[in-house]
Amino acid sequence: MQSFLPIAYFQNQFVPFGEAKISIATHALHYGTGALGGLRGIPHPQDSQQILLFRLDRHCQRLSNSARFLHYDLPADKIQSVIVEFVKRNQPTASFYIRPFVYTSGLGIAPRLHSIEKDLFVYGLELQDYLSAEGVSCRISSWYRQEDRSMPLRGKISAAYITSALAKTEAAESGFDEAILLNSQGKVSEASGMNIFIVRNERLITPGFDQDILEGITRDSVIKIASDLGIETIERPVDRTELLIADEVFLCGTAAKIVPVKTLENYQLSRQNTVTRKLQEKLIAITEGREPKYQDWVYSIAIS
Repeated sequence: MQSFLPIAYFQNQFVPFGEAKISIATHALHYGTGALGGLRGIPHPQDSQQILLFRLDRHCQRLSNSARFLHYDLPADKIQSVIVEFVKRNQPTASFYIRPFVYTSGLGIAPRLHSIEKDLFVYGLELQDYLSAEGVSCRISSWYRQEDRSMPLRGKISAAYITSALAKTEAAESGFDEAILLNSQGKVSEASGMNIFIVRNERLITPGFDQDILEGITRDSVIKIASDLGIETIERPVDRTELLIADEVFLCGTAAKIVPVKTLENYQLSRQNTVTRKLQEKLIAITEGREPKYQDWVYSIAIS
């Protein structure tokens, strides 16, 4: 059973989580006219009076950008101030996940973005590993990733996640942990809620933004970390067959962090994962505040 943090932010105030309720007539519930964010936090391993949030500024900016697709002017610094106060009020004692959500909060029935109220809510829950850090099994989904010309994929628009849900359930009911989606050109795009990388000849290869992927913050972090480790990253189209001959394959995202892919359908993939493990270890060290070089990626909040 999920353990939710006790305080939520709802309708411009902090309230007990159980009191944060929307109407069944809420516009976003019917039309998917919302945009979500998600970021991780942990109590500082050496200081219980400090909470560490990973790349808070980037997460707030991306949600602000997503809100613009909904015709909602919500500055990133406003989102950040709400999240900081949210953490102070909840004082979490274990690894947790924060879900900020912007949405059309009015009760109208016409599918539109003009002349309707918008709002922001924030809640959180305790969260350890979303997927096994030791690795996952994947299948190629029969569902295809949407195209940017039909949906703003650079925003985390809630309506887009129907495809993720279909793909994830298809994978689970087929006996796999996760799904990998192709785009409309038949190239590898991403997993149900994560970006994907392969390793070939000690270089990272990942689909670029022209492959209808989400502009992942963990993806961006992996590329920067790899560069600092002397590992080149190439952004280009990836064929599904290339996954089968790669030296390593891994997924990355805020909830999942970095997770190696062990099997793809009926194919066993490499179990060495030398590069993947190196990136995993570095990312964990950064999020725990043990890497001074990346201190600007970790936002520290003092709690009493």
